[in-house]
Amino acid sequence: MKDLLLAIDIGNSNIVFGANEHGDWKNHWRIQTDHLKTADEYEVIFRSLLDGGKISNSDITQTVLSSVVPSLVRPFSEMLTSLFPKAEQIIVNPDIYNYLPVKVMNPYEIGADLVANAVAAIQKYGELTTVVDFGTALTFTTIGRNAEIKGVAIAPGLKTAVNALAGKTAQLPEIHLTPPPSVLGENTIHAIQSGIVFGFTGLIDSIIERTQEELHEKLTVVATGGLSSVIAPLTKNIKIIEPLLTLEGLYYINSIVNRNL
Repeated sequence: MKDLLLAIDIGNSNIVFGANEHGDWKNHWRIQTDHLKTADEYEVIFRSLLDGGKISNSDITQTVLSSVVPSLVRPFSEMLTSLFPKAEQIIVNPDIYNYLPVKVMNPYEIGADLVANAVAAIQKYGELTTVVDFGTALTFTTIGRNAEIKGVAIAPGLKTAVNALAGKTAQLPEIHLTPPPSVLGENTIHAIQSGIVFGFTGLIDSIIERTQEELHEKLTVVATGGLSSVIAPLTKNIKIIEPLLTLEGLYYINSIVNRNL
């Protein structure tokens, strides 16, 4: 029997979860968020994926959950209790923020995923760090001196912007978000790729540079999220890509809270 932590991050578009054994990710998955699915339906999905990953239910001894979809917290808690009745459960919410190594301002307004990002960032890179998370929203979470979350900037995510554009036009095709051969798009697909990919690259550098100017500090910038590997290499300021940073944060939160309980 193993001793695994199951970390789950529920986002508006995707649910990312992984099984961790003493700091080592044995496997991780990404599924589409469905606000209407029940605990039983999610249980079928999780059971199938864990079985496929050769992970037994009895191997999971701890679970930690963050969610920006309030309506899914209760179904997931029920699902986890059913699948892993002996596992300890931690839900990331303001009740546990006092245990964390970061100071969380406006705890009832900041998303649990951003708190997890901040915890992972300060554990791995220290203070004066900005996490750029490429999700449904594009978020910038900055940790200043004294481990304080100084603030957050939020913009529409890249796919959100494309969907908004396509929703208002009749002839736009489905777009794969990769850098086009030129900023001067010679067809519709390349034109949209140019506007979104290069446009968001400029947005990201602008937000980071303005943040550094306001704080009068040089920041370590870490990217995470689905499209981080596409956009981050095009920017001037992002040097580190951590695809599993949010899950890493949940791993650290679970360890820290368990030490303090």
